[in-house]
Amino acid sequence: MDPRQGRISFQGERGANSDKACREMFPNMEPVPCPTFEEAFQAVESGAADLAMIPIENTIAGRVADIHHLLPNSRLQIVGEWFLPIRFQLMALPGAAKDDIRTVHSHIHALGQCRNIIRSNGWTPMVAGDTAGAAREVRDSNDRTRAALAPALAAELYGLDILARDVEDTHNNVTRFVVLSTGEDQIERQDDTAIMTTFVFRVRNIPAALYKAMGGFATNGVNMTKLESYQLNGSFFATQFYADIEGHPDDENVALALEELDFFSDELNILGVYKAHPSRKNLMDGLGIEEDGSETR
Repeated sequence: MDPRQGRISFQGERGANSDKACREMFPNMEPVPCPTFEEAFQAVESGAADLAMIPIENTIAGRVADIHHLLPNSRLQIVGEWFLPIRFQLMALPGAAKDDIRTVHSHIHALGQCRNIIRSNGWTPMVAGDTAGAAREVRDSNDRTRAALAPALAAELYGLDILARDVEDTHNNVTRFVVLSTGEDQIERQDDTAIMTTFVFRVRNIPAALYKAMGGFATNGVNMTKLESYQLNGSFFATQFYADIEGHPDDENVALALEELDFFSDELNILGVYKAHPSRKNLMDGLGIEEDGSETR
């Protein structure tokens, strides 16, 4: 756990998974809810918050597309990462029973990831802005026929009873969060510390440019853990690539690979250099992580 104090912004309402990630990684910091990702970014850029906790990808739902566009255009840098197992609890008003429920409310992804319990009980799914917001709305409705799918933290904060625990269809549901700051936390190379480097780039308009740009990582033995492409400005012809690699730009092999990438690119922007989550290797090996982010054995 990180001992830092101060304020950390996140998108969503209190009790959301992003709130939980903030409390797990930074138990001494005050989570600051924001209605949108843009406002969570702005809170850090304006000094209203010291850090931001932002989801960037999920093992079931894929990448959080907004972030790939927001981060390169912001003044923020990635300074850490956190893996959070996603567990959904079925919650309702105190005293309500499962037989009372007629509708289940949550974020559209949560509803999609809990189809089995919804279908088997014949409940009607209702889309809400986010999981914690659904829990708050159930509390405010005073309607025993409504339930929410949300993290256990939301039930605690909004005074709801949990009727069924861990109701997601699959238990390999994990969200990767990145921690953002204004850049003062950029780390130097440290011995025996697993480091991740994240960057975006656009290749030159020449034949086989992407193949040539990627060649330096293979020949220099740099492990690229993620490579994604997405379109810029609504154009099919302006493609930007997002990548995560293992290693620090000061490592000789990484420096050589980035130099080759830069030669074949029109633009290269490093978004962050940060310590890898302690359970990253086990997660990638399929062993998973515990609820508190620690490694399974």
